[in-house]
This record gives sequence, C-alpha cells and structure tokens, in this order.
Amino acid sequence: MMQQLISPQDLSEDLQVGVCPTQPPARFAADVPAEIPAESVGRPARRPQVQFRKRALRQVLVLEVVGPLGDVVEDLDHAIQLALADGPRGVVCDLSAVLEGSTPAAVEVLATAGRHVRDWPGTPVAVACPDPRVREALRAHPLGGHLIVTVSLFSAVSAVLATPTLAIQSLHLAPHPTAPRASRDFVTRTLLDWRLGRVIPFASLVVSELVASSSINAGTDIDLSVVWNLGALRLTVRDHGPGLSDQPHPVLDLHGRGLSVVAGLSRAFGVLPADGGGKVVWAVLEAPRPRPSTRRIRSERVIPTQESPVFTDGRGLSGLPFCAGANRQPT
Repeated sequence: MMQQLISPQDLSEDLQVGVCPTQPPARFAADVPAEIPAESVGRPARRPQVQFRKRALRQVLVLEVVGPLGDVVEDLDHAIQLALADGPRGVVCDLSAVLEGSTPAAVEVLATAGRHVRDWPGTPVAVACPDPRVREALRAHPLGGHLIVTVSLFSAVSAVLATPTLAIQSLHLAPHPTAPRASRDFVTRTLLDWRLGRVIPFASLVVSELVASSSINAGTDIDLSVVWNLGALRLTVRDHGPGLSDQPHPVLDLHGRGLSVVAGLSRAFGVLPADGGGKVVWAVLEAPRPRPSTRRIRSERVIPTQESPVFTDGRGLSGLPFCAGANRQPT
C-alpha cells in the first residue's frame, strides 16, 4: 500500500479558525475515566474560552491549542469528539504551543482521549507534543497507548496518513417509517460485499434500533455509515436535530427493548455531539473476517468409489451428478 507523504509547506495552510465551545465533553457508555477529577458541587467556575485553530491537511483535522494544558484539555477532548462525528481521515492534537509544566492530572485527562480510538476504531488520533515527559506519560497510560504520540506536527500528520484507508459505505435516509427496513437492507448488501455474512443478523438488529431511534427523536434526515476495520464493524447514524444537552453522561434514547438489544450485541456504543447541531449515535460490533482455507487441493486421481456432488433443482429433485458430462459408473 502506498503511503501518503506531506511536505512541511502543507502544514502552513490554515483553512479555518474558530473558537471551541467550553461545555464539558460528552462521554458515552464504554467510557470509564475514573481518574478524571469531578467538578465542584457548588457554582461551576467560569473558564475563559480557549482558542482552537483548525486546519485540514489532506482530510486530517489538526487541532492546535494554546495555553496551559490543564486549561485546555477538557475542551480538547470535546473538540476531538466533534471531529470524529464528521468522519475525518484522522485527528491530530498539536500541543506545540502549549506551555510547559503540565500537571499529572491534565496529562491523565489527555490520555483518556485514547478511548475514542479504542471504541471508535478506524480513525487514528495523534498527539504532537515536544515535551518528553508528557509523551512518556501518554505512552505508559493504558488508554494513552491507543494514541499516536510524536514530537512534531509533521511527524504526527505523516503517521496518520500512513494508517490504512478505510472502506466506508454511506446512505442518506428520510425520516420515514420505512427507514429501519431500508437501513437493514443496506447493511445486508454491504456486509455481503465485504464477506462478513456472519455478522448480518446482529448488525441488522442494531442498525434498525439506531435508525428507528433517530427517526422518532430527531425527525430529520439521517446519514448512515458502515465502516469495517481490523475485525470491528462500526455503525453510525447521524441526525440533524437539536444538539446534545449539557448532561455530563448522555445516553442512547432507545425505546422498549432497543437499549438491551444494542447493549447485548455491541462491544461499545454511545452518543457523540455533531459540529453544527445534531448528534451521532454509534455502535461497534465484533466482526472478524473468516480466514481463507489453507487446505491444499490434492492432485491425485479421484478414487473410483467417490461420488460427484449432487444438487437439488427448483422442484426439489436430487440425485443427479453436478457435472452432466462426468463419467460415472452405474451402480
């Protein structure tokens, strides 16, 4: 596979400059960052807005932050989630302008961003940090090990582009009662093309519940995408309704047995905020691709007693040799 290379000149192309919202990051079902310090019970302290400069480099979204890491790390986590919902080639967090002297608590929160890679497979997240102590702490953390940690922005973007490109199939649906059925048919055709027929019964149930929930709750058009990467199948359904509220732990709003179905068949699931409004509900299923048979085909002469395969025609008749011209001794 050819790797995409970038030049240092590409890193100077600023495509968008904006202010990242300062609301707490939305966390989801498979997220268990126990070490994140809890907020005060009293009146929450107001934090100044942190400037995020966004740059798109060959479908890789670069988030450049400025200031002490402790002041920006939660906003950075939220910005990563917004970026993942848009389906980029990858996300790079550029900490080159972050002041030194990062506290262990801030590095701990930054390391938990590795859960996005663990639970949202196929989209790499890299951290470009010149501080060797921060890089060492990220690599030693169980969740930080899912991140690509490099010294410079150039090496981080290059590492993201060196990862395999995913095959993504998408479908646009209207908020109609037939949307769940259309999503099941779409997933079935896609998985058959990808030789993942074993997962079709489970993926069809999960995607039907996700689409039905979005149709009922949001009432807007739906964008469905299916991604497979390294034995994991990711199903995402994005609506264009109201954004997520400020609740610290948003959950899937599924009705009836929907939540139990998704939780029982998925290895991870949850909700992501979408940039510009709306939300993305997602689920990841185990989907190992069957290995090709390694059994060698024997070239020896067929034993006379071995019979040819038989088939059954449309009327249920069987017993005829598979090849009409095969030599077969009468019994």
